[in-house]
Amino acid sequence: MRTVGWSESELVERAVRGEPAATEALLTDVRPGVVRYCRARLGQIGGAYTTADDISQEVCVAILRALPRYRQQGAPFSAFVYGIAARKVADAQRSAIRRLTVSVDSVPERPDSTPGPEQQAVSADQARRLALLLNQLNDTQREIIVLRVAVGLSADEVGSVLSMSAVAVRVAQSRALAKLRTLAGDVFNEVPAA
Repeated sequence: MRTVGWSESELVERAVRGEPAATEALLTDVRPGVVRYCRARLGQIGGAYTTADDISQEVCVAILRALPRYRQQGAPFSAFVYGIAARKVADAQRSAIRRLTVSVDSVPERPDSTPGPEQQAVSADQARRLALLLNQLNDTQREIIVLRVAVGLSADEVGSVLSMSAVAVRVAQSRALAKLRTLAGDVFNEVPAA
């Protein structure tokens, strides 16, 4: 929609000087081609040209900003316009690629075997429940259960630590486990194991 009587070069000269009507007419002429160019280069994303249309808008803004510095030096104005458009499209493509890549400092040599948040929460809850139950035992029974079950010492080794015979350790362990089974039902409203 060029103003009557202005050639392209005259329209560009007037727009460079900052004449609002010429600037508006120039952008009105340039915009459809810029939109087609961006759509052709960027294509559809999710069934729409949203990104391409956004980039074409950025191209028009960049043209407006660069227009006061434009000097016609033998090349047509369209070369100036599509030079800006090519740079904006390239920027958009680089940005899209960066969004798709995942930065990793180093690749682990083997899978991460550390427990995840859910397992950590379950373990913490189990530890809390076990502490509540163990606090219900007397000191000797608690020590026997910890040394035998948690640490994995034999009855002889626990007997040496507690100055007891291996048989006495096994009997005390059996009584402590029976008490824990009963207490577990009371403390956690669970049915004790038979």
